[in-house]
Amino acid sequence: MSTVPAPVTLPPAPAPATTPRLSSRGLVKTFGPTTALAGVDVDLADGESLAVMGPSGSGKSTLLHCMAGILRPDTGTVALRGREVAGLGERERSLLRRRHYGFVFQFGQLLSELPAQENVALPLMLLGTPRAQAVALARQWLVALGLAGMETRRPGEMSGGQAQRVAVARALITGPDVVFADEPTGALDQATGTDVMRILTETTRAAGASLVVVTHEESVAAWCSRRIEMRDGRVVRASATVEAAR
Repeated sequence: MSTVPAPVTLPPAPAPATTPRLSSRGLVKTFGPTTALAGVDVDLADGESLAVMGPSGSGKSTLLHCMAGILRPDTGTVALRGREVAGLGERERSLLRRRHYGFVFQFGQLLSELPAQENVALPLMLLGTPRAQAVALARQWLVALGLAGMETRRPGEMSGGQAQRVAVARALITGPDVVFADEPTGALDQATGTDVMRILTETTRAAGASLVVVTHEESVAAWCSRRIEMRDGRVVRASATVEAAR
């Protein structure tokens, strides 16, 4: 196992045991005259999987980007384990994303010139882990996700489902607190998408990470333990989901 460097230092603030793992309060985000978020509150508990649903333009992807520190909200707070992170500078937010968060995108966003094992190892190497150690751990993740023998294949030599498994391994290799998945099955057929969601939810749960999934598909949301629905930049409904059969 490689040694992951210490996480980015966050502003000190004691967090009681009841504090959500990730908490957003009063998030407002505008783009010119368009209000993407209009005062959104969302909590994410330890080990929870949350589906964020809504039609195009409802604000669901903007919410994910603000919670993940990709975008800074105009007003409102985002706290990781009780410590405010939305107000961090760009460099600190970049380090926060690398160490504490993992990401799975619709089209994987793997580097086409790198083999699978190096795509997975890259987050560790960016944190300073020696290449040999990072690649060794990446190979372990690929085997665990059913990709034994494909460690040296490039993304273009893999199916869409296999590439998304690589993306899941990359998201989890640093031991993140939260994994963010933006339409992770949007480019896959239904059977492959079901397989990817099974792997994504099972592996994040086993790794002790919480999960946020942006989707417009009921079949994807059903894999999560809770869902919220958004319209016009607001949360209009929140409910538990009946999880798909494992």
